[in-house]
Amino acid sequence: MKDFIFPTATAILVLALWYAAVLVFGVPSYLLPLPGDVFGKIVNEFPFLLWHTWVTTYETVGGFLLSIVLGIGLAIAIVSSRTVDKALMPWLILSQTFPKVALAPLIIVWFGLGLAPKLIVTFLVAFFPVVISTVVGLRSIEGEMLELAYSMRASRMQLFWQFRLPIALPNIFAGLKVSVAFAVVGAVIAEWVSSNEGLGYLLIRANADLNTTLLFAVLIMLMIIGVVLYYAVALVERVMIPWHQSIRLKDVQPTM
Repeated sequence: MKDFIFPTATAILVLALWYAAVLVFGVPSYLLPLPGDVFGKIVNEFPFLLWHTWVTTYETVGGFLLSIVLGIGLAIAIVSSRTVDKALMPWLILSQTFPKVALAPLIIVWFGLGLAPKLIVTFLVAFFPVVISTVVGLRSIEGEMLELAYSMRASRMQLFWQFRLPIALPNIFAGLKVSVAFAVVGAVIAEWVSSNEGLGYLLIRANADLNTTLLFAVLIMLMIIGVVLYYAVALVERVMIPWHQSIRLKDVQPTM
């Protein structure tokens, strides 16, 4: 319960400042609605918002899972082969210089409407942190550990599963936490370009109608998606690598 005290207190402080700013400065509701109006909007239109939240969540999780499978697979290929490393890494880095909003319409042209282009856009936004963190993790094995594996006549598969992968898991999960946040952004970008459902579509609609209350309600739903998915990844991390220092230190009370 103690872990919820500080974020709850922060939320209360932000809401209090929000209320004070609107009331003291007389900000009109079309610029900044009161928090009560926003939460009332969420309550009154909850089934409507829930449906669009489910659509965005589905696209986010789909693109995120795709980034895990292809990102980790590509990282393994890069670490396993110097040729693949030299051939692909410069292009992977170059690919991050292109704004995904600019690529999204082209992807829609190539792959048409429907779920597939949205998953592709979400994947393109989310996969890079997975690749980089996995490459760093797989290469972080110490020389003494490699010598131990070779002295035990470990095969390449045994070296990977019993030595490289366990050591790389903390880095991989660090990348996954970044990636899952990017995946939410990617899903919204995809819905901006071509969609008639999802929270990204609602953002465009609310902006066009100058419906600031709906705009804030959608932003809150997006934040909920991001927080839930982040802590879901953190929970899997805690289950899979409870032995790692980053997990154990969370359970230790600070002495200063």
